[in-house]
Amino acid sequence: MKHPMFSEEHELFRDSVRKFVEKELTPHAEEWEKAEEFPNSVFRLMGELGFLGLRYPEKYGGQNCDFLFSVILAEELGRCGMGSIGMAVAVQSEMATPPIFKFGSEEQKIKYLLPANQGKRIACLGITEPNAGSDVAAIQTTAKRDGDHWVINGRKIFITNGARADFITLVARTGEKKGYKGFSLFLVDKGTPGFSLTRKLDKVGMRSSDTAELLFEDCRVPAEALLGEEGKGFYHIMWELQGERIMAAANSVARAQVALELALKYSRERVQFGKPLAHFQVTRHRLADMATEIEAARHLTYYCAWCFQNGDYPVKEISMAKLFAAQMGNRVADAALQIHGGYGYMMEYPVQRYWRDARLSRIGGGTDEIMKEIIANELLGRVKE
Repeated sequence: MKHPMFSEEHELFRDSVRKFVEKELTPHAEEWEKAEEFPNSVFRLMGELGFLGLRYPEKYGGQNCDFLFSVILAEELGRCGMGSIGMAVAVQSEMATPPIFKFGSEEQKIKYLLPANQGKRIACLGITEPNAGSDVAAIQTTAKRDGDHWVINGRKIFITNGARADFITLVARTGEKKGYKGFSLFLVDKGTPGFSLTRKLDKVGMRSSDTAELLFEDCRVPAEALLGEEGKGFYHIMWELQGERIMAAANSVARAQVALELALKYSRERVQFGKPLAHFQVTRHRLADMATEIEAARHLTYYCAWCFQNGDYPVKEISMAKLFAAQMGNRVADAALQIHGGYGYMMEYPVQRYWRDARLSRIGGGTDEIMKEIIANELLGRVKE
């Protein structure tokens, strides 16, 4: 059902993205998942089609679109048969590059933002460390000024696009202050001496998206590699989390929708005890529950997207949308696999991939527990230490 929030222009864009997904991505899902990577040409093709950096000005390779176009892209990429590409593209356009546009110099925008939106350069975001995940204040990677350079030392882990990225938007501690103060952002190019890929991580799901551990050992970058204001890195990076979480929710809803469609198809075709599974009340009610949860998550996500599009930042509701959509996606994928029975547990059936991929949505972009803390803080106020 068409939602009144979307205009005819939005729906035309949805149609073009869906055709691209059906032609260029979905047919390769099995192949790329088995290879544990998808080709970089996907970024280039999406750049040529104008699907990257939708909300940026044309001079930086964008399309001057509103936020809802990005939501549509997240939804349609969620239908491609694998969660990997939607995640990789979201990191590129919604996580690693927004700080460049908002806080970068003109030179940085031309060097990094423009080619990223054209699909000619791939970006990753370096926040998480072996001992600093949800607790961002515990980041230990440092950047110390040395004349006209900064010297970076530290390690990052669980970095999406980390193996293939041409550059990283990096969070490092530049001050002695504890907590969230004293962080700064840097743009570091692949191939910079002292910047290396230590390993590509082996994941349960999202198999064709590369996730890496990165090492910085006396990595020297020029002073102009600093992005934004020194000491304000945490605030420079955290402002965009609300948009990222709406995208995550939209993608979870879309992937749950496909899992439901797989379950509907299988329940009509699979015959047990002389009749299709769809004729059994237990199956019919399970499908009804799945569909209802998807619609509830979809409309909560759309409400948040509408607020965000109109300049509001409802942190509580966005956290609720991300939390509910992620948990719903897991429940729906699990139910879809259950309907498939033993076949659902076989690698030859795509429903198992939706089940495996869905699990990350409750961790990445803010865990369930972090979302609940944010919601509770909004309801009750922060607990004073």
